[in-house]
Amino acid sequence: MKNYIRLLRFVGAYKGYAALNVLCNLFSVIFSLFSLTMVAPFLNVLFSQTDTLYEKTPLTFSIRSLLDNFNYFLGQYIDEHGKLQALMLICVLVVFMFFFKNLFRYLGMFFIAPVRNGVVRDLRKKMYDKILVLPLSYFSDERKGDIISRMTNDVQEIEWSIMQSLEIIFREPITIILFLTTMILMSPQLSLFVFVLLPVAGLLIGYIGKSLRRTSAKSKEKMGLLLSAIEETLGGLRIIKAFTAEQFSGEKFRKINDDYRKLMVRLYRKRDLSSPLSEFLGAVVLVIVMYFGGKLVLGEVSELEPSVFIAFIAIFSQIISPAKAFTDAYSNVQKGLASADRIYKILDSEVSIRDREHPLRISNFNHAIEYRNVSFAYHKGDKGMVLNDINLKIEKGKTIALVGQSGSGKTTLADLLPRFYDLDQGEILVDGENIRDYKLQDLRTLMGIVTQESILFNDTVFNNISFGVDNAKEEEVIEAAKIANAHDFIMEMKDGYQTNIGDRGGKMSGGQRQRLSIARAIYKNPPVLILDEATSALDTESERLVQEALIKLMKNRTTLVIAHRLSTIQHADEIIVMQRGEIIERGKHNDLLQRGGVYKKLYDLQSFA
Repeated sequence: MKNYIRLLRFVGAYKGYAALNVLCNLFSVIFSLFSLTMVAPFLNVLFSQTDTLYEKTPLTFSIRSLLDNFNYFLGQYIDEHGKLQALMLICVLVVFMFFFKNLFRYLGMFFIAPVRNGVVRDLRKKMYDKILVLPLSYFSDERKGDIISRMTNDVQEIEWSIMQSLEIIFREPITIILFLTTMILMSPQLSLFVFVLLPVAGLLIGYIGKSLRRTSAKSKEKMGLLLSAIEETLGGLRIIKAFTAEQFSGEKFRKINDDYRKLMVRLYRKRDLSSPLSEFLGAVVLVIVMYFGGKLVLGEVSELEPSVFIAFIAIFSQIISPAKAFTDAYSNVQKGLASADRIYKILDSEVSIRDREHPLRISNFNHAIEYRNVSFAYHKGDKGMVLNDINLKIEKGKTIALVGQSGSGKTTLADLLPRFYDLDQGEILVDGENIRDYKLQDLRTLMGIVTQESILFNDTVFNNISFGVDNAKEEEVIEAAKIANAHDFIMEMKDGYQTNIGDRGGKMSGGQRQRLSIARAIYKNPPVLILDEATSALDTESERLVQEALIKLMKNRTTLVIAHRLSTIQHADEIIVMQRGEIIERGKHNDLLQRGGVYKKLYDLQSFA
């Protein structure tokens, strides 16, 4: 229940609404109780029991005192107006009681609505904010579909299972406590049976609830697999069709889907068992109470008035409904707690890359970037290091190119600079200070990044180029697009810069997507550029035009270029050749060719004359 208590802390922001809900529910229960206690005087009038003389007694905290005084005033009313008028009075009182009971019940639900939806909104926002700050290494170990499942299905489950049960969990115990208190005041002997038998029912229902939570947790994990399969299918549909793997993919999905169906059948059967079981056990207790209550009424010495006994039974019968609702809510909460556990696995994940307590501020890049004895592995304990003892200095305004075979550590070296990952050994300095000492937002503001894969958003061309900037100026966006050789094809689109480019830029060609990514980096106008295969997706003509634009752009900037096409980095100030996480050669293009080493072999393989 630890996570349940943590969820309830979200209610603190809506304590005013929560307090009004509790107050309205309290009034609703009180009016419900009074409407039921009116059964006794109603029966007394109906069966002429009010002919008995009742005396006015001092009011005390007991049912006997309240009934005696009410019967006294009722007797006086009958003497003055007759039994039919008295019966009418009781009926009117009952109608008013039920009106106010249901009015306050509605008001209770009225005030709980902002709490329920507000808590779910805050939880979803907290999850999204946490995902934005979690390091990239976290997502390499998780399925994307499972994370989506936690942010959608599991949060929805919290809304339906826990938040929907929130009012019941607070209202029904109040109802049960007040009703039980009234029953004790009516007949302590009969109430004893209730206290002995109801906990037995509670233990049985609690056992079912624990089993339900375990099954629910398994179903949530299976739903994560299901969403992962769907997400992978949508992303890899071209490959599935190309390799005629429709049947293979279909069989894989059908197995996961069928496993999920089996789990959900078990889940519903367990959940649906709690309600009829609680109702049956309540009926058993009711019959036992009726039998022993009847003995008290029909015994030689009547220990209980018939009208009081019937009122007792009426009140007890009304306890079954809230007790049943409470057990249903308990089952739903157990089901929802499985979702809460999965949600808190994200919320409790450690944010390993964060600002130190009093970070340094930086707004300009003035001198140099230096990698000093840098070693790195993606997972602690890995035998092979991705980078091993790297030393590299990048002076302001210089262009440094990283080349080498796939897996040599080029992209990793670049990713360490904006702190997408943190180092295992060594340090990276910017203007003489360790990048861990800078405010993370300031550090990343210095850098513009163009990745090998064009990462675009389902939005307009304008918003993709000006991504992350409020109140962007149109002329600056257009200028960035022109430099990236993107303006012409943008203007050919239906709505120009206001054209929606679709999911991940699916409405454009690969070359167009890449040029849009370059325009985004140009618009940011950063002092440091990281180009990870920035021209790899371009055709020959577009590559030439964009390369010319990039050369102009890089003149007054510090640039780190990762390239497989060696033709794009011939004018770099220094070329770093990497192999298995180490720097094996470095120098200018012509110098490296003359040495006849690894760079010369790579160059010859690409057939450059």
